Amino acid sequence: MNRENYIYILACLFVLVFFSCKHGEGEYHSLHDKIQAESISHQDSTLSSEAFFNHYKTMEITEGGHTFLIPERKSQITSYACTECHTEPLDELKGKDLKKAHWDITLAHANSNTMNCATCHNGSDMNNLNTLTGIKVDFNSSYKLCAQCHSSQFEDWKGGAHGKRIGGWAPPRASLTCVNCHNPHSPSIESRWPSRFNTEQIEGAYEGLEH
Repeated sequence: MNRENYIYILACLFVLVFFSCKHGEGEYHSLHDKIQAESISHQDSTLSSEAFFNHYKTMEITEGGHTFLIPERKSQITSYACTECHTEPLDELKGKDLKKAHWDITLAHANSNTMNCATCHNGSDMNNLNTLTGIKVDFNSSYKLCAQCHSSQFEDWKGGAHGKRIGGWAPPRASLTCVNCHNPHSPSIESRWPSRFNTEQIEGAYEGLEH
């Protein structure tokens, strides 16, 4: 190999290395590198969703490696603490008229052979919920009960794909829980007629403008 060819090969290698690596702002090896770099540059941003959920009393949880805020539940339950009324075990409180207590609640969650009130409510400790295996669950963590049967939705919720965010996508992440969108006693979302556009009112408004 003569000297001219050697110099030419070195020059080509230099150009290849120079233009394949990031050497200026906005130039990256790949789209993944660009996303990572841009993410780091925005980590110190003052953009925040906190202003949109200040009316919520929130608490921080960590589930499946995801840490985020959820609404604090117990302060929103008007009849909590339950022991204010449940001063005795359930079997002693029962009377002939079962409608006296929680008469306005209809359980339409699952087949009666599968679920009843005691499935989630601990008769000996009404200030807490209980799992199918009898583990005590705080009312603020009621989503743990839902996760027993609705595991796929729970996984999506932890990652942010299921449910509704409070505020927006700017940090910190704050998400509603199962009971914020679903009635735990009747969780199905009822069908609704779609909103209708009132063409008559709009047409009348245009006619008024013409005159």
